[in-house]
Amino acid sequence: MAAVQWRSHGRNYDTELQRCRLEAALVDFGDYHPLKPIMVTDTKTRRGTRKGSTSSSSSSSSSAPPDPLSSMLDGTDPLSMFAAASASETPPMSHSSSTGDLGRRKREKEEEAVGPDFEPWSLKRGEILARFTTTEKLSINLFIGSDRGKATSQGSAVSEKVRTRLEELDDLEEGSQRELLNLSQQDYANRIEELNQSLKEAWSSDQKVKALKIVIQCSKLLSDNSVIQFYPSKFVLITDILDTFGRLVYDRIWTMCSDPRPLPDNFTVEDVNDTAKETCLNWFYKIASIRELLPRLYVEAAILKCNRFLNKSGIQETLPRLTAMVRGIGDPLVAAYARAYLCRVGMEVAPHLKDSLNRNFFDLLGTFRQISSENVRAQLVLQRVEMPEYLTLYSPAISWILQCIAYRAPESLLTEMMERCKKLGNNALLLNSVMRAFRPEFVAARATDFIGMIKDCDEAGFPKHLLFGSLGRSLASADPPESERLTILNEAWKVITKVRSPQDYINCAEIWVEFTCRHFTKREVNTILADIIKHMTPDRAFEDAYPQLQSVIRKILTYFHDFSVLFSMERFLPFLDMFQKDSVRVEVCKSIMEVFIKHQVELTRDPVILNAMLHICKTMHDSVNALTLEDEKRSLALLIIGFIRMVSFGRDFEQQLSFCVEARATFCNLEPVLVQLIHTVNQLAMETRRVMRGNHSRKTAAFVRACAAYSFITIPSLSSIFSRLSLYLLSGQVALANQCLSQADAFLKAAVSILPEVPRSISVEGKLRSSESFLVDFINSFLATLLVIPDHPEHGVLYLVRGLLNMVQDYTWEDNSDAKVRVYISALPLLAAMSQETYLYSIPKVDSNDTLYGGDPKFLSEINKLCETLIGQILDHLKTLGRDEQSTRRQGALAFSLFGVLLAHGDLRNNKLSQLAVNLWNLSHKHGCCETRTSVRTLEFIKHQTQQPDMTHLSDMVQRLTLQSRT
Repeated sequence: MAAVQWRSHGRNYDTELQRCRLEAALVDFGDYHPLKPIMVTDTKTRRGTRKGSTSSSSSSSSSAPPDPLSSMLDGTDPLSMFAAASASETPPMSHSSSTGDLGRRKREKEEEAVGPDFEPWSLKRGEILARFTTTEKLSINLFIGSDRGKATSQGSAVSEKVRTRLEELDDLEEGSQRELLNLSQQDYANRIEELNQSLKEAWSSDQKVKALKIVIQCSKLLSDNSVIQFYPSKFVLITDILDTFGRLVYDRIWTMCSDPRPLPDNFTVEDVNDTAKETCLNWFYKIASIRELLPRLYVEAAILKCNRFLNKSGIQETLPRLTAMVRGIGDPLVAAYARAYLCRVGMEVAPHLKDSLNRNFFDLLGTFRQISSENVRAQLVLQRVEMPEYLTLYSPAISWILQCIAYRAPESLLTEMMERCKKLGNNALLLNSVMRAFRPEFVAARATDFIGMIKDCDEAGFPKHLLFGSLGRSLASADPPESERLTILNEAWKVITKVRSPQDYINCAEIWVEFTCRHFTKREVNTILADIIKHMTPDRAFEDAYPQLQSVIRKILTYFHDFSVLFSMERFLPFLDMFQKDSVRVEVCKSIMEVFIKHQVELTRDPVILNAMLHICKTMHDSVNALTLEDEKRSLALLIIGFIRMVSFGRDFEQQLSFCVEARATFCNLEPVLVQLIHTVNQLAMETRRVMRGNHSRKTAAFVRACAAYSFITIPSLSSIFSRLSLYLLSGQVALANQCLSQADAFLKAAVSILPEVPRSISVEGKLRSSESFLVDFINSFLATLLVIPDHPEHGVLYLVRGLLNMVQDYTWEDNSDAKVRVYISALPLLAAMSQETYLYSIPKVDSNDTLYGGDPKFLSEINKLCETLIGQILDHLKTLGRDEQSTRRQGALAFSLFGVLLAHGDLRNNKLSQLAVNLWNLSHKHGCCETRTSVRTLEFIKHQTQQPDMTHLSDMVQRLTLQSRT
């Protein structure tokens, strides 16, 4: 292709804008209104229809425009259609559903009878295992099954099978055993789990008697309290096996009743067949043959639910009998947990039978005299256990029994319980359980009465601070009478502040902080914080109480959202100083920042808030080191940025800039924070411009230059090359808007100078990606800004444009890349716009090159020469393409792009330029790589342009532009 002489055609932007405006036309919508509801067809009545079919229930009136969704889906609502389709694809429940699933669903439905507001045993299980531990060695008796327990072969006679079963029943309690000694707590738990698995395996292999033996042996373990501190955890582990056994028996009988069709959920005894009844009776007879009281009691309680298969009133009759059987257990601790298990089973199978539950509790009250008996005291002396520690062992059992009794109980029951506590001399253990079992509203209404009862308790057996802790939990959820609140707090704190053990003190104080925050002012909260500091500082006791101290902070932040009030508490920041461990201190600071960002609605300049928040943010920032994960850095940076955005000094812009200077020095290790500070300062400069309405005084001009200097100093410290590029460009635009020409020039030159530093690939969300697309996008934005940048009087014509293009020329682009040529093509519209008499856009009070040069021929000649050079470079690149299919596609795309630039910006009255445009069109269509629809629309546009008075010269060219087939 021969060399061409470039010349841009003149543009009248106002005229072109008028041509592009849409023509206004009146539209008669008739009855149509966009908010008028559209009747949607039910898909069930339209299944199988096709487009064009009619239906009386179609959509809205015919005068309304068609609904686009309906037109695509035969008038049906897509959501209704999908829902109907999914319903049609979902098969009905198969009759072959496993009976095990039926049993499970039935159990779930019956358990729901107690309601979701009842805290299940499963939630208490983990807490008990974690709380009641021991370092003493434990022992366990393992059952070893004999060959007689195995299923007989098919050839065995029926009489032999019956004889074997009878022998097994005789051997039920004398089976082979192996005692394991010196077990740790974890070993003991592992052995119990092994027994649980053995039970399941024996059951699945039809060794039912062996399974029963395992359960009996495990139940016997509950009579052993040789390591008494571990007894609550032992109870949890062994009753898991009992629960498993109860489910297996119930599901087996349920399965026998579910043939040929499943048993209904509300089945009656009449629905149970004789085989199932006989099997159920057989299980109860086997259990009745157990000689020892405790295993017989526990195993029968485990299958209590099976009474439903025998008679209507079976459970109602059995529960009182089992309750009475517990009276035969001599050890009060063992008896208490046996009653707790009865309550567990009772709440599962018959929660409405409250009489049996109450009987259990009243029997328990009767055994309290045994706790102080000589036998118990001798046992505690032997095991070196103090009475307060022994009493806490009862807590899970009594709390569970009371929870079952108090569930949906009337308020009068609490009054009755309080009277019984008084008759027992205000037994502290019982009183504690009562406060924790009943609804907080009931307890809060009687808070003063409870405090009086706590005062009268004997502190030797159960410390009073634990009682106040239980009372505080209720008061944190429910409000006592307003007139009594201050008295309640004073009475409670008199006891709490005298607790000597720092751990016991903070456990109780942490509970009452919420009550104080809920009902009192910062003065009372500050007093409590001072008391906590006083107790927890000596001997660095706070190091063992970080979770409780963190809880105190969380509760304060829940109720105090006004940070001017929060930070005006004298003891709040000293309280934060107790968090000496780095990780904990950072977590606390993060929690404070999260609440601040969430609840601080108004911008602030309060010095108390600013100083405190700067201290907190600096703590977070200083925790960053070389080992800090990127996600953690990002999280901390976002919190600090949230704080910076909430700081505003109003019209005191200099103070705002001083704050940003201080913040830059404080948060220098977090790059996102520095980026935000640069944005804040640029916004400050633009706000100054807005206030001055673009007419800067000497003072404001100096201020915006100081803002520019801040950005210019800060940007080089950023490690991300694209952050630096974008901020140089943005800061240059801000400087230019404020008539700071030399500063704007410095920003743009700095951006050009670091272009060679852009790496070939960058990390995006942890993955390496080519940086080429990001670089091209930046250069295009940079080119758009260069239109309004006036040339520096000492650096020659278009020095910034030439400098940018030289950098593009020297940059090491990827192999087989067209990025450089695409940049050249993008530069041509810029140069064409620079040659116009009046530029497309300008900045107020800034003289661009259209004003400086005023259409000077030398200036236009420089532009044209530069355009010719660029076109030459582009054409040379096009010549190198076309060797294979991939390069021909690239060649066609580039040629069509250059054709579009010539069409829009070149003066095609020049024959050589016009011929070049035709050649580029033909080249782009030579291999059928150009999209036909785009080509057709381009031709239509050119034909439309020929109708304009100043575009008639395009008529000849359009005749030479032809569409070529892809073949």
